Amino acid sequence: MNQDKLWEPSRRIELQYARALRNLARTLIKITKGKSPSEIIDTLEEYAKSRAFIGFAEKVAMKMVTGLFRDVGHSWRRAAYKNGKGRELYEALMKELQGKRGAHLDWLIRDNTYRIVTLPENIGKDVATYIERESLKGRRASDIEREIAKMFPQHTKANAELIARTQVSYTQTNLIRVRAESMGLNWYVWRAVGGGKGDGRTRSSHAAMSGVLVNWNDPPAPEDLFPRFTKTGRPYRNTLGHYHAGQAPNCRCYPETIVDLEEIDSFPARVYMNGRIVTMSRKQIEQLIGGLD
Repeated sequence: MNQDKLWEPSRRIELQYARALRNLARTLIKITKGKSPSEIIDTLEEYAKSRAFIGFAEKVAMKMVTGLFRDVGHSWRRAAYKNGKGRELYEALMKELQGKRGAHLDWLIRDNTYRIVTLPENIGKDVATYIERESLKGRRASDIEREIAKMFPQHTKANAELIARTQVSYTQTNLIRVRAESMGLNWYVWRAVGGGKGDGRTRSSHAAMSGVLVNWNDPPAPEDLFPRFTKTGRPYRNTLGHYHAGQAPNCRCYPETIVDLEEIDSFPARVYMNGRIVTMSRKQIEQLIGGLD
């Protein structure tokens, strides 16, 4: 295993991002305190469109994405040093902000800005949906209003936390992928935070994926490969589909780029291909990946 956790997402950046979104959640709770459900919806809609809030979202998103960009660049430089490919990787890194890769970085900033900007509006929609659903049940408006007043702070904080946990890993995976593919490094090892089978909080399907080789062009569906079953013995429906390490909601896994075969724990190794996991020898993997040693 890669003991120095070269590719693991930065906990520091995740904490900074989470702190900013928690502050946002507190602001949303404050500006809607004591208001009726309809006033909450209107207030959140108005706040989401304010120039000050949009500027805040852009600043927070840019700080997170560019921070990860620097950290991932550091990881690539260390990988280059460790694996004797310094010149090759250095030249690739110098082209990072040119052409499509620079546009990709801009897209990540815009994507994260959008997720922050739409947070108040989405919470407002959740309130409206709850009112509609409970009203159809014939419940009294006063009862619904009391429940919303009680639930709103918790729901707002939970939404902010979900964005913080999910987006740092998602963004880092994107940054790693665009660099890897630009250098023809199309394979990575799926890693769970904490090593081995995870740190105790890793979902079972992702713990089972830890150590598996994956191609960027063939994302797996961990929930189908390692299903959980209901009490009746039927597998739970996979609602996440196919995705890469770090790209599912609340996922803290990360891709460890295979710069050379020493990144692989042991042989024979597990490899995801065409919807299933197979076991391959070192020679088979050398032929599959090619040109690393």
